[in-house]
Amino acid sequence: MSSTPLARRLRIGLPRRVFSQVLLMQLAIAAGVAVLATGLFLAPLGDQLDDQAMRRALSIAQTTAQEPRLVDDLRATPASPDGPVQREAERIRRATGAEYVVVMDRRGVRWSHTDPDNVGGLVSTDPGRALAGQEVMEIDEGTLGRSARGKVPLRDDDGDIVGAVSVGIAYDSVRTRLIHTIPGLFAYAGGALAVGALAAWLISRRVHRQTRDLAFSDIAALLAEREAMLHGIREGVVALDRAGRVRLLNDEAQRLLGVGEEAVGRTPGEALGPGRTADVLAGRVTGTDLLAVRGHRVLVANRMPTEDGGAVATLRDRTELEQLGRELDSTRGLIDALRAQDHEHANRMHTLLGLLELEMYDDAAEYAGEVVGDHRATAEQVTEKIQDPLLAALLVGKATVAAERGVALCLSDRTRLPDRLVDPRGIVTVVGNLVDNALDAAAGTPHARVEVALRAEGRTAVLDVRDTGPGVPAELRDLVFTEGWSTKDAPAHRRRGIGLSLVRRLAERQGGSATVGESPGGGARFTVVLPEALTDAVAVPGPAVTPPGPTAAGPDTGPAIGPDTGPAAEPVAGQEPG
Repeated sequence: MSSTPLARRLRIGLPRRVFSQVLLMQLAIAAGVAVLATGLFLAPLGDQLDDQAMRRALSIAQTTAQEPRLVDDLRATPASPDGPVQREAERIRRATGAEYVVVMDRRGVRWSHTDPDNVGGLVSTDPGRALAGQEVMEIDEGTLGRSARGKVPLRDDDGDIVGAVSVGIAYDSVRTRLIHTIPGLFAYAGGALAVGALAAWLISRRVHRQTRDLAFSDIAALLAEREAMLHGIREGVVALDRAGRVRLLNDEAQRLLGVGEEAVGRTPGEALGPGRTADVLAGRVTGTDLLAVRGHRVLVANRMPTEDGGAVATLRDRTELEQLGRELDSTRGLIDALRAQDHEHANRMHTLLGLLELEMYDDAAEYAGEVVGDHRATAEQVTEKIQDPLLAALLVGKATVAAERGVALCLSDRTRLPDRLVDPRGIVTVVGNLVDNALDAAAGTPHARVEVALRAEGRTAVLDVRDTGPGVPAELRDLVFTEGWSTKDAPAHRRRGIGLSLVRRLAERQGGSATVGESPGGGARFTVVLPEALTDAVAVPGPAVTPPGPTAAGPDTGPAIGPDTGPAAEPVAGQEPG
């Protein structure tokens, strides 16, 4: 006796491939549908043919009752086999193919009949309902056998019932029609089954190609593995169909893009709104490792087309890496500043040592006092105009770096910013990015200079940064705020093209704007307007104090600040860079 398990032996005859299983199932479905449709059609066919025959008989009876001379002949002539009523009824019967057309008076006496011998006799079935004014349809037995009948009342011009008309259709013809219909019905069912079998084979072949001849168990395993992979990896995955609509979003993609399942079935532009992220996902921007900013996140996107005309895009979160890169840049800037201070401090110490060796003690004391006063004056210049400590510290540090790079970093005399910032870190990000870009542009140019103007207009903060660099051509002024666009070489630890994009996004998030134009003295001029950036001023009791205001040129009336020359713009650093 074979040791093969029974269940395994029973499965030997069953196909394992998707192609074979789909073909068998579709053939079984097509055959079942053909048999069921044939049965459902035959079941009510007899009743439908009976109803058609009765309605036809009723229609002939109604037409006969409308003959204008029939009532007059019924009243004016006796019931006779050769009378006018008999002749008219026979004419209608031959014209319509009815089995009989009987006209009767109110007593039920026939005035016409297929057999002339029955004219003048009583009808064989009850005419009561027709003589009572009702129209009757029925299958009944009469002198001529079983027939489908229609009976209607016969009325005169005044609407009074003077008799009735009864028309019969031979029932044998109805049964014959039913029997003759069956072979044709089976022929149609067989043809439909053959077409269904051919369609099933074609569909199965297509399924065979699309599933690559995999078994259902293999497809189920692949689906389970795909779901586990999509929801387990720490990269966002967005799948799009050939129409450009989102058909799949994994958990990480929903988190990075800030959307939910409602994005499925919509285009990236509809789900995310206009912007670079939507353009990258839709394929309007091509390339590898494309940068995009979504909210406060910096994303790296790659898009790969699929065979079905769709695409799959992957998203990686580089926010933390970008933050680390910026912290590294800040650290390098601090090191540069410390190196510059160390170099300057060494020169001053050598000078002081020389004065002491020359026994010029008074000059040495005076020199030391000037050095200490210069450092104190530098910080006081900034804090007098910018009262927020974070922003003031940033500009003091940037001034030292600027001096090392040979650039004069100056504060406009119109700069006045109270310590009422709602988001000091956001302002620091905006100012730091703009000043860094301005220093890069101005470095190496004759009389290199960067001028910063910050002022408050109610609760609105207006920032204006100008440099003496080459400027930004008019055709590129919209591109400089695009994620990933930059004219500088990217450092090894991070990518370029993020700073100005973040500046504009921070401004627009607060309902403001970030624009670039040409500085009157040459170079670029970046203007950022931040509505609701300051809290309301708190009134402090005491004598009115006139704060230091603008120069005699007049009050500052808008974000476009005029150029400051000469003493109107004060260098932040204690000395001009050399």
